[in-house]
Amino acid sequence: MERKLSGNYAELQRSSPVAAYVDGLAADYHAAWSIRQRIVDTALQEIGVQEATGNNDGVQVEAYLRYVGLGKGYAWCAAFVSWCYGRAGLAAPRNAWSPALFPMTRRCTAAQIAQGNIQQADLFAIYSSSLQRINHVGIVRKKEGNWILTVEGNVDNRVLCKRRPLTTIYAFSNWLD
Repeated sequence: MERKLSGNYAELQRSSPVAAYVDGLAADYHAAWSIRQRIVDTALQEIGVQEATGNNDGVQVEAYLRYVGLGKGYAWCAAFVSWCYGRAGLAAPRNAWSPALFPMTRRCTAAQIAQGNIQQADLFAIYSSSLQRINHVGIVRKKEGNWILTVEGNVDNRVLCKRRPLTTIYAFSNWLD
């Protein structure tokens, strides 16, 4: 497909992947990128959702839990992540158990993390030494140096954005590549 565009866009030549020239700089937009953006955008739209009584309840919290087959009253960080992926059009992950979102086949290796291969919409895990397992999961918005910017559910009984040091992250998983 070839089409002339006005303004800052010089030319659009292909549709998949789309090569767009913006202000003279070339950028490739692949389908995976747009899916990743859709996941993060979905999560960001939920910012401000909070529990009704502080007991893992409330209309929207219960919608996240229903998505993974649970009723109110359960921890919902993994349900939130699964719901965001589902709303973005993906069938998986779909699990209420945060450790299940980090199977070895989906985990990023230490070498990949060291190389900066953490991507938007990857999942991150927090490990609990007292429980001896992963006990929290959220969505990566962006990596900035030794930090990640996140969107998370069930933190302080709500959906919010956080900035977390990489040293506090136990694992990352990639459900898209």
